[in-house]
Order: sequence, then C-alpha cells, then structure tokens
Amino acid sequence: MSRLRITLRRSLIGHPKSQKDTARALGLGRVGRTVVRSDTPAIRGMVNTVSHLVTLEQLDEDEDKRGI
Repeated sequence: MSRLRITLRRSLIGHPKSQKDTARALGLGRVGRTVVRSDTPAIRGMVNTVSHLVTLEQLDEDEDKRGI
C-alpha cells in the first residue's frame, strides 16, 4: 500500500477550529512535525482540508521499506 509523508508547514494560529482539529487528528501538533500515513480516501480528504498548511509527499515502496 502506498504511504504519504505529511509535514505541517504553517501555523494553526488564526485558522478555524475544524482545520486545527483535522491537523491534530493527522498527528500534526506543531510546525515542522512530519508523519507518515497510509494513502486512504479518508487521509486524502483530511489533507485536502488543510492543504494550504501542509506539504505532501508520496513515498515509493522502496522508501517505505527502508523507513525513510
């Protein structure tokens, strides 16, 4: 299964509560925090909600196996 590397690049201060809650549900609590999640429709929808605050990278299967 494909994996996504999601990094919070902008502060959550001043954004609606729903966007703050979505970022925290992804595991992004502070700027610079990076998480790796499975590429599912639910995660894609959450990333789409906060797309202006995060960067998204799709990991190759090789990178995923090496743990990069």
